[in-house]
Amino acid sequence: MIEIVNEAGQVLGIAPRSRVHGNPALMHRVVHVLVLDKDGRILLQKRSMSKDVAPGRWDTSVGGHVDPGEQLEEAAAREMREELGVDLKTCLIYKYIHTNPYETELVHTYKALWEDEKLRYDPDEIDELRFWSVEEIKAAMGTGVLSDNFQDEFRKYLSHSAHA
Repeated sequence: MIEIVNEAGQVLGIAPRSRVHGNPALMHRVVHVLVLDKDGRILLQKRSMSKDVAPGRWDTSVGGHVDPGEQLEEAAAREMREELGVDLKTCLIYKYIHTNPYETELVHTYKALWEDEKLRYDPDEIDELRFWSVEEIKAAMGTGVLSDNFQDEFRKYLSHSAHA
C-alpha cells in the first residue's frame, strides 16, 4: 500500500502499488539518498534486469517508497539498510516533483557521506554498485546508461549544488 499525496505532501488516501504505478495522476512520496564519498563521487546502483522500471540502468544510490504512516527520515534510513546494508547519517537537501507517463512522485532527496563502510546489496535488486564522478555522470547523460529518473535527479542535484 502507498499513500497518495498532494504537492504539499498531505496524505489524501492509500492505494495498492499496482494502482499507483501506471497512473501519473496519483502522486506518492519517495525518498532518495545520494551517497557521496570524501572525493564528492556519487554512489550509483545498477538496477537488476528483473526490475519493472529502468532495468539494467544506473540509478540513484538509494530510493524507495515511503510506507503509510512512516516519517521521511525513517524511510531514508530503512531504504539505506535494505539496499546497501548501512546506517549513515542523512541530511535533507531538497524536494521536487518527478513525473513521467508511468508515475508521479514527490521526491525528498537526502545526502549521506560514505566513510568506507562495507556495502551489502541484494543481487535480486541490484547488479552492481560503483562511485561515479560528476564528470562521468555528465558524460553518461542522454546515452541510455542512466535511468531517466536519475538523470532528472542529477539535474536537480547540480542546480542545488550551484546554489548551495
